[in-house]
Amino acid sequence: MTAASTRRSGGSFHSRIAPFTALMLLPAALGAQTRYDPAKPPRLGKPAPLVVPPVHRSILANGVALRIVEQRELPLVQITATIDGGARLDGRTPGLATFVAGMLDEGAGSRDAAALQSELAYLGATLGSGASWDDFTVSLKVPVRSLGPALDLMADVLLRPTFAATDVRRQRDLRLAALLQQRDQPNAVAALAFNQVVYPEGHPYHQPIGGDSASTAALDSTTVRAFYDRAYRPERTTFIVVGDLSVADARNAIQSRFGSWVARSTAAPIPAVTRAPTPLTATRVYLVDKPDAAQSVIQVGWPGVDRRSPDYAALMVMNTMLGGSFTSRLNMNLRETHGYSYGARSGFTFRKAPGPFVASAAVRTDVTDSSLVEFFRELRRVRDERATGDDVARARNYVELGLPGSLEGTTQVASQVAELQTFGLTLAELPRFAALVRAVTPADVQRVARTYLTPDRATVVVVGDLARTRASIDALKLGPTAVLDIRSVMR
Repeated sequence: MTAASTRRSGGSFHSRIAPFTALMLLPAALGAQTRYDPAKPPRLGKPAPLVVPPVHRSILANGVALRIVEQRELPLVQITATIDGGARLDGRTPGLATFVAGMLDEGAGSRDAAALQSELAYLGATLGSGASWDDFTVSLKVPVRSLGPALDLMADVLLRPTFAATDVRRQRDLRLAALLQQRDQPNAVAALAFNQVVYPEGHPYHQPIGGDSASTAALDSTTVRAFYDRAYRPERTTFIVVGDLSVADARNAIQSRFGSWVARSTAAPIPAVTRAPTPLTATRVYLVDKPDAAQSVIQVGWPGVDRRSPDYAALMVMNTMLGGSFTSRLNMNLRETHGYSYGARSGFTFRKAPGPFVASAAVRTDVTDSSLVEFFRELRRVRDERATGDDVARARNYVELGLPGSLEGTTQVASQVAELQTFGLTLAELPRFAALVRAVTPADVQRVARTYLTPDRATVVVVGDLARTRASIDALKLGPTAVLDIRSVMR
């Protein structure tokens, strides 16, 4: 009898290896495995050309735009409606756009929130709504067999939200409670403080997208309804349909539910951003006291760059090296080398009006000053020292090889179409972007670092226990220091 034999059991066949023989083979098998050596990464083959699916564009008579992508691998459909405006329409009521967006699925048509969710669950569908700085979104993901009734529910949510007074009061009270809870969240405090000092009053990013206590307390169903009527409009809406249906079927499905959509009142104008970020001639430090905090949250940054910048590809490669990946310099320094933090990162935020660049981490209170030193060391190093070809090649690969994953499923494709559309771009941009990434050189990385990273004119925000950190932060002499009252930050 051989060690490997075959036996019959219950009408099926199983291959069997004698246990002793398996143990004898195990060391050899383990020995055949190759350990990864970061100093000698495996050679990667040439990336396959990035092929993006065609996007069929059309427009309905009432101004609703369509972007349709056939994706037949799975019987699923993703529909995302984007409406231009978002939180830029808040005006003097911060948080209004996100509040109204969150109210859409609290009751629509003849259904309350519970009935709506029950029907969606029965259909195997998920529906969500929200608002960013630039637009409102309502999204639906559904098996293609349930598309008709699920799209009827989406039409109720987008066109016929009820905004019942009792629902508005309940959600208003929940938001007020959440705003109070934010005061105990150092990351939220740091982000709001950073935006308040980098962007002046009158700039949309100065105020919190989630609102404050005063603006939220004043919300009622009349205010919510009036905002909805002025902001949600067919001529500002684009439906992105991705999935297992033809272009004609997708257009007919949208036409039958949204083709007769008529705006209810005069449109709220989308204001242009006329205020520039607060200019700095030197680094400034802002401290927020959080007594007894075990960690300090650090944000170092400045106003960012336009997404349509010709340097976008080089910026993505540079930031991947600096703080945009797990093996980035900031993370390896603060987490792996020094053990100051569970993670450090950096990144540019891209919006229609340029968002900020921020490098950040939550660090142990006793090493707050040392962490700041390392932040500035890495921010200056990427400017002052030209990176090696291997470092840049790794970053290029990280960026380029991640692109196919961004088109993996219906949700990812719809998200890419929506994001690029925000900046007037299309999916055809992605192969061009991949080619630009492949062409980034160490000189390019240093050039964009010197152009867009300004550590000598940084805004530094630290939220932590000042009794234990203030003296050592002052000793660094980073720049003028001010203490912000948490009640002025978390209004």
